Formats: sequence, structure tokens, C-alpha cells
Amino acid sequence: MPKSKRVKVVNLTKTDKKTKDHKVELVTKIREALDSHDHVYVFSVENMRNTFLKDVRNERSNDRFFFGRVRVMAKALGTTAEDEQKDNLHLLADKLVGNVGLLFSNDDLAKVKEYFDGFWKKDYARSGCTATETVTIAEGPVMRGEDGFPHNMEPQLRSLGMPTALVNGVVTLRSEHTICKEGDVLTPEQAQLLKHFFVQQADFHVQLIAHWTNGKFEEIEQPDADAMA
Repeated sequence: MPKSKRVKVVNLTKTDKKTKDHKVELVTKIREALDSHDHVYVFSVENMRNTFLKDVRNERSNDRFFFGRVRVMAKALGTTAEDEQKDNLHLLADKLVGNVGLLFSNDDLAKVKEYFDGFWKKDYARSGCTATETVTIAEGPVMRGEDGFPHNMEPQLRSLGMPTALVNGVVTLRSEHTICKEGDVLTPEQAQLLKHFFVQQADFHVQLIAHWTNGKFEEIEQPDADAMA
């Protein structure tokens, strides 16, 4: 029996990969940015959203941002005193661990910190995030703001764990329901319900970790978590 043309084996070794050329290009761009900017920062992002990061790039169009491939970025700076591109850059490279990036700027630390301290964007929390508040929905007609839910959403709400029913065509909660409690690690169902009720519990924020300029390296003191709560 001939094999179906619809059944094909894909050899994974033939799929596209990041080539050595991509890595060389990234190293080259970082070293060019190093020559054209006076200050280099390591930053992390709370609740990463590409849309908000794009806004930051647009607002700071004279800066250069590199995000991801931390080993390659560290290699571009130099990971030891012997191979670093400029004095003490290997100390900055040591901070390239985890979900962090590099920012090249001609603005000093005070200006850059002032900008990012003022750049906070609210967004919907995703699965795995920690709930920042308890959200409880009262028994009766299910409302979000001043509007009720359309009747065709009742099955979806019920599938997400809410004890709902249609009463005279109105989506109704048969008993009080707590979507999440403060401190919960959100499940996919909880995150989806919070979005349905327009409850935003995530903040997009860029946090500066370390700074280098003219051969001088410094770690940036982080704000106290309790003070920010």
C-alpha cells in the first residue's frame, strides 16, 4: 500500500537554527554600541510584554537595547579581566544571568533611573503569577463594571470554575465565588477569569540591576519589596 502524501517525516536536524553568523552579528552590534555610548546598564523586566518594551524602545530611540542570549552578550563585553573590551566590563558581564538585557545610553544613571521609575504599565496577570489581591464575585447576576456578561459566555464561565447558570437569559452566579485570594499562584483558569472581569494584577516594569561607565562598575540598590507593596 503506498504511503499517504499527507504523512511526512520532518528531520529536525534540517530545521532553522541560530547560526554562528547571528552570534557574530550580535557581538559586533554590542561592541559598536559600546563605542558609541558612555553608559551601559544591565536590566531585568517584571511581567515581560513585547508591546510595552516596544514603547520603551520608541521613547528612548537614542539608546540601544539587547535582550536575550545572555552568554553571547557576556562574551561581547568580555567575561574576564583579560578579554574584557574595556576596564571592569567583566563585572557587568557577571550580572548577565537569567531573564536580563543590556541597555546602552548616553544618559547618566540618575536620568535613566528617573525614566524607568516612572514607567509602569498595568496588565493582566498570567498563569503562574502571584495574585496581588483577593477577588470575590457576589451571588446574583454576573457583572463586570456596569455591564452584564452576554448569555453565550455562560458555558465558558462555568468551564472556568464559576457556578453559573442562565436565569431568564441572564448569566447568574448561584453562590458567591472567589476567583483568587491574595498570594495565590494563579492557575490558567484564574488568570482567564481575572481578564474576563477586567482585573489587572500585573505591572510591567524595567528594573536596573547594574551600571558601568568609564571603567567604573556599580550594582544598583533595589527598592525594598515591602515599601513598594
